[in-house]
Amino acid sequence: MKMQFLALALGAGLLTPAVAEAATGYATADVNLRGGPGTNYPVIDVIPDNARVTIYGCIRGRSWCDVGFAGARGWMSENYLQANYGNRRIPLAAPAYRSLGIPGITFSFGSYWNRHYRDRSFYHNRHHWDPRHHDGRRHHDGRHRDDRRRKWWRDHH
Repeated sequence: MKMQFLALALGAGLLTPAVAEAATGYATADVNLRGGPGTNYPVIDVIPDNARVTIYGCIRGRSWCDVGFAGARGWMSENYLQANYGNRRIPLAAPAYRSLGIPGITFSFGSYWNRHYRDRSFYHNRHHWDPRHHDGRRHHDGRHRDDRRRKWWRDHH
């Protein structure tokens, strides 16, 4: 009897994991859809003014949101987003995320790009876009800056 209930519950979707929330949003101008939360990432597409997007989440305190548009996934500034609230559209702002059904999220460059951009022409140059390689601690060849300082005496003696 318990097995029949379990099979019925699974079939009805009662025991499936919760799906992440998403909300419908609208672009307030022609805006770039980017490969990460910042203007330093490549442009994936241009979202036209008033176009409908799916908002998967926003980074609190950074004003960037992960959105879907026309089969593409990317990031846009909340400054160019509105969301439905009741019968009207309102500007997107961090205090309203929860009431709009928009989760707070984080950005992990490697996993996000592996999931969404493997088939894009810029993917093979991902080291150029990866913020871990541009934070002042690494050279373009991957060595730590400290590696040079530790060996300075070899070159000068």
